[in-house]
Amino acid sequence: MPVKSPCIGVCVLDPAAGYCTGCFRTGDEIGAWMGMSDGSKKRLLETIRKRRLSTTSAPLITTGDKDL
Repeated sequence: MPVKSPCIGVCVLDPAAGYCTGCFRTGDEIGAWMGMSDGSKKRLLETIRKRRLSTTSAPLITTGDKDL
């Protein structure tokens, strides 16, 4: 089963934080997503989860996808 993109359609890169305020990926990570292996995507999802948890103002968005 393919790894689902963490994109939620917000698509606003925060220059201070260095990543999108919606999916918590950097511009480079967003651009690389389609060419990444499933293993790399899963590792990135874990990185994103940690970013989200370390940002106190981050909204908790649930998609029903346990990989997020």
